[in-house]
Amino acid sequence: MGNDQSSINKNMEIVSGHVFRGRTGQSQLDPAVVDRYNSIPYPKTHILAEYVWVDAKGECRSKTRTLPACDMESIECPKWNFDGSSTDQAPGDDSEVIMHPCRVFKDPFRIRDDEFDNILVMCDCYTPAGEAIPTNQRFKALKSFDGHDDEVVWFGCEQEFTLINLDEKTPFGFPLDAMPTRAQGPYYCSVGPENNFGRGITEAAYKACIYAGIAISGCNGEVMPGQQEYQVGPCVGIDSGDQVMMSRYILQRVCEDFQVFCTFHPKPMKGDWNGAGMHTNVSTKAMREDGGLEVIKQAIYKLGAKHAEHIKVYGEDNEQRLTGKHETASMEKFSYGVANRGASIRIGRETWNDGKGYFEDRRPSSNCDPYIVTGKIMETIMGPEAPVIAPMDKQN
Repeated sequence: MGNDQSSINKNMEIVSGHVFRGRTGQSQLDPAVVDRYNSIPYPKTHILAEYVWVDAKGECRSKTRTLPACDMESIECPKWNFDGSSTDQAPGDDSEVIMHPCRVFKDPFRIRDDEFDNILVMCDCYTPAGEAIPTNQRFKALKSFDGHDDEVVWFGCEQEFTLINLDEKTPFGFPLDAMPTRAQGPYYCSVGPENNFGRGITEAAYKACIYAGIAISGCNGEVMPGQQEYQVGPCVGIDSGDQVMMSRYILQRVCEDFQVFCTFHPKPMKGDWNGAGMHTNVSTKAMREDGGLEVIKQAIYKLGAKHAEHIKVYGEDNEQRLTGKHETASMEKFSYGVANRGASIRIGRETWNDGKGYFEDRRPSSNCDPYIVTGKIMETIMGPEAPVIAPMDKQN
């Protein structure tokens, strides 16, 4: 009997290993199962609020609470807390971190059919005593924007990302444990099943962002297979960081539904493949007015004088991307040019011809913290004058 029971237990282990490992979680993709619960109406007395914050690694976390029903314009979200010891943001013996709501968006994952909206709440984080915790980059960035409201600084962030299979190593469009037969080139802004990989996921995230109220202005396939991009902006000041962070949260939620892994790593594939960045377009009120080109140049000179400081905070592993190849400038030397994607800073041809407009900082990596990047740019361009730097383009 003992041997029989041992055999049964062993067989159960085999079954659970093969069945549960292979099938657990698949029901979440079954429309019949999903619709069963989605058909339950939300009560008109309450809404669901998903509180989103940035953890110690710069990634989004979230948790849900119930609030009294209220329209978006008059809603007041209370502060809330989470266990910071589980996110590396507080010690275990004093683990409460307090979330302060900063920005509210409509929730595209819990759509209602009445007059109310469920919401996503972007938060920053503080100790119970009211001090910003060390990882609260939003609080630090705000200091750079304080006192400069009259500048009406616009940011437009081009968020690149790479869609990867659940093995967490094979990008869409790459054969398993091999390389594509064609080099990069045909995949950028492409059409066709042999060229574009992940369009449905990107457009689902695009639509969800628009519904949420994010100022997403476009999307496109990128240079490497499986690499995609969307653009957020223009947004004014600190709102850029809020919107980019929430767009990343929405993208990750969409990928969760599609059961696809998404990485913001700046160089997900070694070799002759483009990396991924978050090119950041910048324009102050003075830059958009007549004579703005000179204001743009002065800002560029200031950025050049503090190149090393910016590189230091523009994202992890960015040295793998900023090599001087694959549409990047070397991180070792600052440069700018007109319509030049091999420069640190690019001035668009239209801006150059019009004598006003914006410039593009091409150095930030795709995994950068948008609060750090926008805050650092603001701090620098509002700083003291810097020596003139010659452009890469000799004719200009």
